[in-house]
Amino acid sequence: MATTTKIRPRALVRASGGPRYAVALAVDALGTGLLRPFLLLYGVTVLRLSAPATGTAMTIGVVAGLVCMPAVGRWLDRGARSTVVAASMLVRVVGVALLLATPAGHVWPFATATLFLGIGNQAWPAAHAALVATVAHGRERDAALAAGRALRNAALGIGALLATACLAGGTTALRSLAAATGLAYLTAAALAWSVHLHARPAAASAKDGEDGADGADGPAPRMRALLAANVVYAFCLNVPEIALPLVLVTQLHASPVWSAAIFVANTVLVVTLQVPVTVLMSRFPRRSVLAIAGVVLTASYLGFLAATSLAPGWAAPAVAAVSVLCTLGEIIYAGTATALVTALAPPHALGRAHARFQLSTGLGLAVSPAVITTLTPYGPAPLWGSLATATLLSASAVAAEKDQGASRLSGGGRRVRAGA
Repeated sequence: MATTTKIRPRALVRASGGPRYAVALAVDALGTGLLRPFLLLYGVTVLRLSAPATGTAMTIGVVAGLVCMPAVGRWLDRGARSTVVAASMLVRVVGVALLLATPAGHVWPFATATLFLGIGNQAWPAAHAALVATVAHGRERDAALAAGRALRNAALGIGALLATACLAGGTTALRSLAAATGLAYLTAAALAWSVHLHARPAAASAKDGEDGADGADGPAPRMRALLAANVVYAFCLNVPEIALPLVLVTQLHASPVWSAAIFVANTVLVVTLQVPVTVLMSRFPRRSVLAIAGVVLTASYLGFLAATSLAPGWAAPAVAAVSVLCTLGEIIYAGTATALVTALAPPHALGRAHARFQLSTGLGLAVSPAVITTLTPYGPAPLWGSLATATLLSASAVAAEKDQGASRLSGGGRRVRAGA
């Protein structure tokens, strides 16, 4: 018989790593929100670099940051948890320091700074997932991961709003925002390190027995279809930030206010619905839920295709309405994918499994801007039709892939219900 576990706010905080770790997540995300949306502007305005050179340097930094993931995975599999999280934050402190020290007109120091920022940004998700997997188990872990994402998105949004309000100060304000970001990363690293959480992977299998882990001697799951599909799924994370603003401005000639409204709505929906939707979907197998996320995203892409064909005056509101469906697909995907990887991986390979998953996510996030900007000039059909086809095929591959032990998917039949 399935066991229903009632998650209350305090229990959710404990399952997410504890109060200090929750504060570390919030401070880290607040600092990221202060700078990351304006990093391109920093390169162009403060450092006087050309837009192409700045964008290329940022892309190189993100892609090169992925190279660190195998080492991060091995470090996690040796039992490190809070230390790796703190290290991912400290690496970004170095990146901010290099950014502040970069002379105007010098692109390579800027590229080096973005490399360190990229390393930290790529290492953090895998380290965070491993830490939560050590503290929480079964479906409580899924809810804890969802809560962490909701908290992070809220802090990112607040940071971005604060930064936007400061932009009137020009280059001095941008430098101040960068310095504040570095201070936030340093504070968050100290808080995360103070948690002092270390795992014993070889002994963890007994505690994670409800997830169907094979134990320390089981083989690491290949997850080939899942990882390949995740590259396509990750495109949805850049739709509100890149695809929709580009389509609204260049194809529909709509006011930029629509893009801002969609971005704000996306943030609010993720913050408010991430945990409830994840809890609601916990009654189904994780792999099935991830396939459902692909179907919802496919439907939203087809909705965007239909919305862009409407008459002027109706197209922009229709796109905004369909963006809610796209955000729902994003919420289902984000609340399930990492939890599925955690449930599939035996304890001794948890770090490597999450490192490979982050590689696929990072690759999707790295190539999606180029793919989106390349397809957009050819009209709505090539962009949304290609995304819909690729996502539906990915959902089919996820659903069809066989697992090394079907019991890992259900979290032992445990279900989580939100409590007051």
